[in-house]
Amino acid sequence: MSHDVRPDRKCRTRSGLLAIAFVAGLGVVPAAAEPAALEGSWSGFGHVVFPSGEKEKARCRATFRRTGGNSYGMSAICATASARVQQTATLSRVLSNRYRGEFTNAEFGVSGSIRIEVKGSRLDASLSGGGGSAQFALRR
Repeated sequence: MSHDVRPDRKCRTRSGLLAIAFVAGLGVVPAAAEPAALEGSWSGFGHVVFPSGEKEKARCRATFRRTGGNSYGMSAICATASARVQQTATLSRVLSNRYRGEFTNAEFGVSGSIRIEVKGSRLDASLSGGGGSAQFALRR
């Protein structure tokens, strides 16, 4: 006894709609989505964890400029109770509101990775390199 198990047209259409809904639920960014505005000046607070494991509160001021396409440059001055440092970074937009790249602190010979997420007028930055790390929450 053989049964025809091919789905009928109504079932195939419903499956297709479910597949589209599933892909939409994965957070695929539409091509027309505007990127979160990174350009301009930001300032705020956070903390730095030094290679020794010591943790200090820090304040930071950063300026971002578009260098072309999805690329950006950053110049920042950050200060803790024990130091004031200047650093630069190059970043690329990887999602409409997320950026990744590399930072360099020429004065101390430290470089590493930087990740940024922009949420309206708030920017969350995470840096890692030279055995240390930092987290900042900046505002326009």
